[in-house]
Amino acid sequence: MIVLGSTGSIGVNTLNIARKFNLDVEVLVAGKNIELLNKQIKEFQPKKIVIADKEDISKVNHNNVKAGESSILEVIENSDSNIVVNALVGFLGLRPTLKAIECKKRVALANKESLVVAGKFIDQSNLVAIDSEHFGLWYLIQDKKIDSLTITASGGSFRDYSLDKLKDVSIKEALNHPNWSMGNKITIDSATMTNKMFELLEAKWLFDTTNIDAIIETKSLIHAMVNFKDGSTTAHIANASMQLPISYALLGKVDEPILEHIDLVKVGSLEFKQIEQNRYPIWQLRKTILENPDLGVVLNAANEVAVSKFLNNEIGFLDISKISIDAINKFNNPIINNIDDIFALDREIRNYCGA
Repeated sequence: MIVLGSTGSIGVNTLNIARKFNLDVEVLVAGKNIELLNKQIKEFQPKKIVIADKEDISKVNHNNVKAGESSILEVIENSDSNIVVNALVGFLGLRPTLKAIECKKRVALANKESLVVAGKFIDQSNLVAIDSEHFGLWYLIQDKKIDSLTITASGGSFRDYSLDKLKDVSIKEALNHPNWSMGNKITIDSATMTNKMFELLEAKWLFDTTNIDAIIETKSLIHAMVNFKDGSTTAHIANASMQLPISYALLGKVDEPILEHIDLVKVGSLEFKQIEQNRYPIWQLRKTILENPDLGVVLNAANEVAVSKFLNNEIGFLDISKISIDAINKFNNPIINNIDDIFALDREIRNYCGA
């Protein structure tokens, strides 16, 4: 397989599964964490390496190292692997997704931005999403008539903060997620609920429905629910580990333990909350974006700029959603007829938002 984003959370978990099932790793693609990359190289013995910056090539313990986006596309095209795990973060992951599909490789997709911005152009016939919520929906859906779908959210770092404190929260507080440890970008997106907006858009493309919503489940043990026409609801309950969806994405079928079962007696109780717009202002756009999914390009570009500004101490936490909402209001009827339009609109949005 090819692992894009090998030193991130999804990449590390992918390699844990590769180790468990003795899967071959042909290519590792990583960013700036060269120390971890070198450990991965030593263990998995990949044939090729791609990193973000050419200045770091000399630090990598391998004799076949390249750098940059074009090199990622090149290794996808020229590799023998039939599986590409795309765990890159952000818009950067779109071209590799398209290249892998073009090369008729199986795409295990953790880069949610690919579907968010280009869902209508992505052939899903050889694609599986690595995401606990969408995995849960896939796991539950049967040959029964479905009424609606529900995914869950943790509520993020500030779910229990008083609203008047949100304007002054620090970067450190924003990155202190109550349930899990992930990368900076997704942790901030969880706090603003933008991540869940992305997942609703993903679900729209994956399951061909706009009849989908999200609620907060504070312990992150229930990941998805399917509401059937007969009035019954089935929930997918599992410990919060990406190794389960990754295993199915890589192997197709899994017949041995990946996670420990949840002891509901020890859990004791579960708490559910509505996603409220006064705490998560971006949520007011949920129906608008589901009804016009081309707005996913606008939301993603504006959010990437805003999150970067927040992490650089240029804006406050509440300004992240303000920037995204302003961009959606400004570019409220995008015309997207092909992939080139997506890249052009992405550039325009980033310029508008002050990238």
